[in-house]
Amino acid sequence: MASIQTASVSALAYLQRKNKITYVSLVVLLSVFLLLDYIPGYSTWVTPPVALFLGLIFALSSGQAHPKFNKKVSKYLLQYSVVGLGFGMNLQASLASGKEGMEFTVISVVGTMLIGWFIGRKFLKVDRDTSYLISSGTAICGGSAIAAVGPVLRAKDTEMSVALGTIFILNAIALFIFPVIGHALDMSQQEFGTWAAIAIHDTSSVVGAGAAYGEEALQIATTIKLTRALWIIPLALITSFVFKGKGQKISIPWFIFFFVLAMIFNTYVLGTTETGAMIGEGINSLARKTLTITLFFIGASLSRDVLKAVGIKPLIQGTLLWIVISVSTLAYIYLF
Repeated sequence: MASIQTASVSALAYLQRKNKITYVSLVVLLSVFLLLDYIPGYSTWVTPPVALFLGLIFALSSGQAHPKFNKKVSKYLLQYSVVGLGFGMNLQASLASGKEGMEFTVISVVGTMLIGWFIGRKFLKVDRDTSYLISSGTAICGGSAIAAVGPVLRAKDTEMSVALGTIFILNAIALFIFPVIGHALDMSQQEFGTWAAIAIHDTSSVVGAGAAYGEEALQIATTIKLTRALWIIPLALITSFVFKGKGQKISIPWFIFFFVLAMIFNTYVLGTTETGAMIGEGINSLARKTLTITLFFIGASLSRDVLKAVGIKPLIQGTLLWIVISVSTLAYIYLF
């Protein structure tokens, strides 16, 4: 028994020493297999959940490798991927399919912020800034909302890290369990896309879960989520007013507007010819692959140090708030 434990510790230590080499090797391996998907008759095993899972296993066993690079690449690659997905979507069809979810978005954003305040501040006694950041991330679009609201709130780095860690943990769980629950409940593509867009925090996991469920679910989820993400701007302004944060710069998610432009261009320019449609499909296909790699980077950032830093109370707030928004969204979908 002692020898097995010693061997496990030695193996873990070896992985931690070689984590940078392992990190680069995994990125190259995933990229190669994704590109092999272009070969006729070949179907890649590298799906969004698999990429996220590999990233998580790597980070939990070996720790973070190239953390600054990982953070920067995952941020920008996600934005480029989302814009690329716009080239595979029709503007009119997407707006029609996402209309119902957009109506509920207004209610859910306000409701989530209020419930988050009650759970975090009144029930769990989480500090003000951390509680507010977790509520903001749950209400709108995860890490992007936290990154936008944090400077306005003048949040400390530790508070930002705890809020981001909480959201990333729940994001990783959501990407795995939402498609399973959707199939168990026999949800339609429309229903699942709406549910995922509202109940899952971050755009990356929403797109990943939508892609895992089906093409229509992906389009609906992406449209509703990015519409929801536009609430970052009024939320940051309201935060500045409520917490008296004058002169603070507001981070606007410009990639959302480029996503809309890509949809418009695909609908009215590329979609009018067969060649144009093929170009749009090619860009969309590449975007799906870069999104899959992005999920590996996101998973690779969730090390044991991040898990320890989160603490139990913020995680409980995030989990309870997530359950409330998930169940209430399901009730809205089935009852209305």
